[in-house]
Amino acid sequence: MDADGVAQVRLIRTDKMNALDPDMFAALLDAGRTLYETAGLRAVVLAGEGRSFCAGLDMGSMAQTGRHRETPLTERTHGNANGPQQVAMQWRKLPVPVIAAVHGVCFGGGLQIASGADIRVIDPAARLAVMEMKWGLVPDMAGYALWKGTVRDDVLRELTHTNREFNGEQAREYGFATLVDANPVARATAIAAEIANRNPDAQRAASACSTAISKLPPTRS
Repeated sequence: MDADGVAQVRLIRTDKMNALDPDMFAALLDAGRTLYETAGLRAVVLAGEGRSFCAGLDMGSMAQTGRHRETPLTERTHGNANGPQQVAMQWRKLPVPVIAAVHGVCFGGGLQIASGADIRVIDPAARLAVMEMKWGLVPDMAGYALWKGTVRDDVLRELTHTNREFNGEQAREYGFATLVDANPVARATAIAAEIANRNPDAQRAASACSTAISKLPPTRS
């Protein structure tokens, strides 16, 4: 965290375009818990290192570890979410604004994680897709809850059932992106710095009021 209270969080598994394996899931949950408990935090910038934001689930890794099986939605280990859902929902649960900066590939679980941010800045050349059905899965890492109210229902259905790729400009049109910028990290960081200069108590109150997702602490219950 810098002196202004802005934390930079990075997905770092660059050889796999930051694809999600069990270790990545665990690290992201740990990051969420740490941020929730960080005094003086005013904003968060969430981005991916290397060529992409996140390529989604690493299916090979999940299969090898047996972690590819769906976690029952009734197994609420993190307040109102199970573990995989918390990886996406925790950003919206934080008491400060989170800005996602998306470049390169943003597929499946990666798109759901980015969607957990309050603000999403996406490179116009980024490649995005609701990819889960390609693997016989559904976007249940909180995707449906996070997209409700921002993505038109019939557009979401089409993207879910076809796995069609779309770019950053289309992401803004569809409701996945807040802003489009060729340098999303710089733009997201500038937004975070502007937020950090506002009254922190008002920022936290506004953040709490502006989301329909329960702001339960990102810890195991």
